Amino acid sequence: MEINNMVQDYKYSKTVRYWLLVGLIMLIGQVVLGGITRLTGSGLSITRWDIISGVIPPLNALQWEGAFSLYKQTPQFSKINATFNLSDFKFIYFWEYFHRLWVRSLGIIFLIPFVIFLIRKKIDTTLVKHLLLVVVLTMLTASAGWIMVKSGLVNRPWVNAYKLALHFILAIFVIWAMVKTIAYAYSYGDKKLVKSKLVKWVLGVTVVQMVIAGLMAGMKAGLYYPSWPSMNGVFVPEVLLNAENWHWLNMTNYDSNVFAPALIQFTHRMLAYVLVILVVLLFVKQYKINNGKILFWLKATVGLVIVQLVLGVLTVLNVQGKIPLVYGVLHQLVGLLFFISLLFYQYSFQKKA
Repeated sequence: MEINNMVQDYKYSKTVRYWLLVGLIMLIGQVVLGGITRLTGSGLSITRWDIISGVIPPLNALQWEGAFSLYKQTPQFSKINATFNLSDFKFIYFWEYFHRLWVRSLGIIFLIPFVIFLIRKKIDTTLVKHLLLVVVLTMLTASAGWIMVKSGLVNRPWVNAYKLALHFILAIFVIWAMVKTIAYAYSYGDKKLVKSKLVKWVLGVTVVQMVIAGLMAGMKAGLYYPSWPSMNGVFVPEVLLNAENWHWLNMTNYDSNVFAPALIQFTHRMLAYVLVILVVLLFVKQYKINNGKILFWLKATVGLVIVQLVLGVLTVLNVQGKIPLVYGVLHQLVGLLFFISLLFYQYSFQKKA
């Protein structure tokens, strides 16, 4: 396969390109903050979605008591956190507030330079279209986030797993759109990807794995089988071998039976092994390519998928009634970096149209 090195005469200024990179970094930060918010049980601490007034947190004792009173009306407080005092509430409030504040800051950092670049004609119609896709997906993600939060404010003390997975995968699509935008901005002229079936397979399995990861988080499936390489002493949990358990009600009533968490965790493990094998095969097939940029992203992808597998194992082995915060956050972060690396690797295969 003949690969042309990418031309280094960029179509957009350094300022525009760095602005896009800052946007990507902030998007990564937002997803990581979402993970921290989830793992600290903070996601339901703010029961309202006030786009403007929500920027300002409680500033005095009366306002804090008001916010705490709203939280006391939630199922999470009555069923899980009934012993919480105001100090405990402030801790979980901080993470949810910071998560929301971060996305608001991201909007400002995007909007102001965007208007300036547009007025000064630093960006063209094509880049604007790329960025509009990012904006639309971000709005969908935020909307899905609020729908997710609302699902945990009635009856259940936690958010709905499927709505959490939707929120997460939409966030992944935002990052995908941003990476594609950056890849376009760092290329010159019109480019076409060199097709690679194996890369597409890796990318497809990765997206499915991320959907499963969202369900893992929502169902708290990692708590059920805190062992490795076996799942509590067996390769396949017994509950999955009983044909009578294979019906949709067991997938929707995941709080009251172990079938869905077992299936999701088993699938998550198997897909992790498949991903490692596919990425290693990708490396074996293409490590001789004479292109420094492609090789950089290829090596990064291989390294990150291995680190991700190790972090997944460490996360499971350190479960003690809850997912360990540090390992859980690192597992999510490295998984995200692996996905981004894979995308940049794919977009590095370019040639002039």
